[in-house]
Amino acid sequence: MEAEELPVGWETAELSEICLINPTIDKSAIADDLAVSFVPMPAVEAESGGIDVSATRKFGEVKKGYTPFREGDVLFAKITPCMENGKMAVVPALHNGLGFGSTEFHVLRAYPGISPRFIYYFVSSRAFRHLAEHNMSGAVGQRRVTTPYLSACKIPVPPTAEQHRIVAKIEELFSVLDQGVASLKAAREQLKVYRQSLLKNAFEGKLTAAWRAAHGDQLETATALQQRIARERQARYQQQLAEWQTAGQPGPKPKSPKPMLPLTAEELAELPELPTGWGWVRFGELFNVFVGSTPSRKRNDFWGGEIPWVSSGEVAFCRIRDTKEKISAEGFANASTELHPPGTVMLAMIGEGKTRGQAAILDVAAAHNQNTAAIRVSEAGCSAEFVYQYLVYQYEITRKIGSGNNQKALNKERVSELLLPLCGLDEMAEVVSKIDEKLSEADQLDQTLATALQQADALRQSILKKAFHGQLVEQDKNEEPATALLERIRAARSANQPARRGRSASSQL
Repeated sequence: MEAEELPVGWETAELSEICLINPTIDKSAIADDLAVSFVPMPAVEAESGGIDVSATRKFGEVKKGYTPFREGDVLFAKITPCMENGKMAVVPALHNGLGFGSTEFHVLRAYPGISPRFIYYFVSSRAFRHLAEHNMSGAVGQRRVTTPYLSACKIPVPPTAEQHRIVAKIEELFSVLDQGVASLKAAREQLKVYRQSLLKNAFEGKLTAAWRAAHGDQLETATALQQRIARERQARYQQQLAEWQTAGQPGPKPKSPKPMLPLTAEELAELPELPTGWGWVRFGELFNVFVGSTPSRKRNDFWGGEIPWVSSGEVAFCRIRDTKEKISAEGFANASTELHPPGTVMLAMIGEGKTRGQAAILDVAAAHNQNTAAIRVSEAGCSAEFVYQYLVYQYEITRKIGSGNNQKALNKERVSELLLPLCGLDEMAEVVSKIDEKLSEADQLDQTLATALQQADALRQSILKKAFHGQLVEQDKNEEPATALLERIRAARSANQPARRGRSASSQL
């Protein structure tokens, strides 16, 4: 902010002129067994200014290798991505008046006459963080806001009383905003519950109950469909086998559909009850399941071709219309993968976090890596959308299936054993139609809520911008100007010169 833009009575100062940056501590008089507050980086919330100081440690455990601070200090996360995410806070009351935290915090201690919360709102604003982000130093992944940079940052300084009025107005407006944001977020959470409830009703046959009653005897049963698919799979295998033999047995021999054990009465008793005409089946009883592989990364001629290649990261509850990577004909020939037709449902099989269990529908023919399963749904004549939406519904269950020492994973066998509530093809289409209709309405509402949240965030930043341009509260020409405040701070700092070499009384906790 340029000086000519400042309201009457305001001044511009460097942060180091109005607060101590990273004050030191005299440790000599503190007992090692004194309990003090301990604040690791996760204890400071992003954006909100929230901070948890409830954890304690003995002073002897933290006197080396941690950052000291006290009540009223402003903590400023200096490392990426914590700084960009807004991990800043004003320190509340501490255990025995003393706190220690991550070395990735800068500490800003306001001089008398400067509001710590005024400083907090300034350095936590997105505008300030944006500039700081572009002035970080260090290697990728370890970039930090340096002490010299932070110290030299300019800040507009109003009179002391006006600082407090600005802070009070910011917090009044933010309180109203927070209530609205909380309501918007609650509405979005309710939409998640609604979506899950909708899918539950869909796959228990309740969503199409009236439609089913109206069509009565016209519907194919799950048993009839399953038997027809089994006959078609066997016929397709016999044809592939004959073609393989006629061609002189090139490549691996086609595999016959693997028989699956029928569900036991005990297994069926644990599953939701389905309407008459529906039935529970294993994926492997209906669909061919394939696991892919990755062509050698060392062979440049295997990559950059024209064959779409699906990685597990692209299987993220979506439709795959194109892929980030493509392989060549040579790469395809040298990998144990097949080209799967549109209508194949992809399932991510490994990955911590939220990757495993996510699904996608192929809209293009594609090969895939070993971390994904390709479920040939359309090949069986079934609705890919029906199976996909069921995997969406079962996501929290599917993602927890697996084993492994380092990373839990699904595999071809486990995917083949997944259960599906099956109905006839006509009802399958009706289920998908009703899901699409209802989810479309929910998606539109969710987008409206998301837009409102973005507007609330923009309004929050607008409030801060007005605050630091002197446009949020009225000025009072009778108040002591910031010039006098800064002169008093400078005089106090000058009088408090280092008492001895290497130690400043003003820099101690």
